[in-house]
Amino acid sequence: MSEEINKKKALAGAEKLKGLLRSYESAVVAFSGGVDSSLLLSTAVALLGPKMVLAVTFKSPLNPQREVEDAAELAEVMQVKHRVINLDPCSEADFAANPPQRCYTCKKLLFSRLVKLAENEGFNAVLEGSNIDDLDDYRPGLRAIKELGVHSPLLEAGLGKAEIRFLSRRDGLPTWNKTSAACLASRIPYGEEITPEKLKQVAAAESALREMGIEGNLRVRRHGSLARIEVDGSAFNLVAARRGEIEEKLRKTGFSYVTLDLSGFRSGSLNKNIK
Repeated sequence: MSEEINKKKALAGAEKLKGLLRSYESAVVAFSGGVDSSLLLSTAVALLGPKMVLAVTFKSPLNPQREVEDAAELAEVMQVKHRVINLDPCSEADFAANPPQRCYTCKKLLFSRLVKLAENEGFNAVLEGSNIDDLDDYRPGLRAIKELGVHSPLLEAGLGKAEIRFLSRRDGLPTWNKTSAACLASRIPYGEEITPEKLKQVAAAESALREMGIEGNLRVRRHGSLARIEVDGSAFNLVAARRGEIEEKLRKTGFSYVTLDLSGFRSGSLNKNIK
């Protein structure tokens, strides 16, 4: 698809998005501070006004603390009401057991809180930032979102990640080129118990690699005592050149073995074996 076609698709999707948001009149927006939710929140605030929108960020073991802080800072810039809710999905047995339906359990827990909050405080809708590219992967959480009546305006407007980045850049959002993130539970293979300690370990490992200058997409998948590093192909030379330092740093986080995945970064790579 050419850049010009992407632009036309983005602009058409932006107009559809505006129509959807106007119809809600007021909304609670699930706000992670990432590319998608930032565009959604910014557009909602511009159309509905800051008094008619509440941004909510979940603080949990599934997300690095820095992401919560970044979301709070961006919400302040947007001059929108922002609330941080503490939640620990690891305390839910159906989540901690890490079955293939883990994401469904998590989204049901999180968005049930937002639906109740919206009802109690008089907001007409709950919005979240899924986009059409999410339909290309295994996303059981989308079913929970639909069951709860939560709206996905970016998806409904036909916007994918490329268009969302284009619109974010046009609107001057600092997140337009932010690297896509995913909850830390996605680093642990299905069937292996999820604990806060394991999540802290992968977060520390990824933070160490970032501090070494590794940019772009990055995941440290946890396979027991083995760390499987996924990065963009452009980062392979850096990883190879500093492999001794990388091994040392990741051993300090608790891994016994460190390996580089030669397939490079693949979003949802642990979903590939799901039938």
